[in-house]
Amino acid sequence: MEKAQIGRPREFDAEQALQKAVVVFWEQGYEGASLAALTEAMGISRKSMYAAFGNKEELFRKALQRYSEGTVSYIVDALEATTAREVAEVFLTGSVRANTRPGCPAGCLGVQGALAVGETGRVARDVLTEWRAGGQEHLRDRFQRAVEEGDLPAGSDPDLIARYVMTIANGMAVQAAGGATREELLRVAGAALLNWPPA
Repeated sequence: MEKAQIGRPREFDAEQALQKAVVVFWEQGYEGASLAALTEAMGISRKSMYAAFGNKEELFRKALQRYSEGTVSYIVDALEATTAREVAEVFLTGSVRANTRPGCPAGCLGVQGALAVGETGRVARDVLTEWRAGGQEHLRDRFQRAVEEGDLPAGSDPDLIARYVMTIANGMAVQAAGGATREELLRVAGAALLNWPPA
């Protein structure tokens, strides 16, 4: 005999709803994304949102995680590239493609999500600052390995190189949000690599 289900089953696809929340945060930023806009896009009530995802801050954290695993998963590929220059190239071109993806908001959720926030957006700003710092740390560690392996010159500063690559990527995200095309930004990425230190 089957056990009776406790509570009502969800009447929506949580994965699809979360992806729709990603887009709202990406387009409007944390502070600009109202609960009304989020629940409307997700196709659920506030009560269902709270039950499935928690409050707005928790939903934002889950949306950022989804964004990390999907849209910016190129970072993992970049870190696995054979040479330090290839790491930077895959990272920058992946960033351009993510920031100019057809059918998605232009720019980067991790950059635009909390560029200008008031007190209510402070948590998101801090979360995104930590998120970007984590990406830079991964790059720094990979470039440190490149120095140790002789792929980068012995006097190279892995932290500076990581900051350089991240700054270019973040700047291109802002440019994309302002209307720069994929082709224009790929040229910027190529120009940024012209000064790459020889092995």
